[in-house]
Amino acid sequence: MTSSNLSQRIMSNIPADLHYAKSHEWVKRESDGIITIGITDYAQNSLGDITYVQTPKVGSKLKAGDVFGVVESVKAASDLYAPMAGEVVAINEQLDQKPETVNQDPYSAGWMLKLRPDAPLSTDGLLDAEAYGKLIG
Repeated sequence: MTSSNLSQRIMSNIPADLHYAKSHEWVKRESDGIITIGITDYAQNSLGDITYVQTPKVGSKLKAGDVFGVVESVKAASDLYAPMAGEVVAINEQLDQKPETVNQDPYSAGWMLKLRPDAPLSTDGLLDAEAYGKLIG
């Protein structure tokens, strides 16, 4: 695959309606104001086959930049960072039994947690799809 083709494939896997942290988490604001968080296609691809996902407990309070969990794969373990502050209102319990869901569908079924943000969604410090695409190259 040429670098141009690889770049196109990567860009096609960066949904324009999401925001991204430099640490490779994505953020989606739901219609009720809750924020859904997961890891990007680039991150899951870099990790390889995911074998375990640790998420926080519902009710946990997170500050922006806090480690909220860990993803383990056959290649490595990687910390997960909260892209914003808030209270965890849901976790994706399916990942306990099927962590590979993150590899198969990182932007939908492979979500990790839902957060009630302390403040309305601010994109300060987060990247849009184009900027994230440039970050990963």
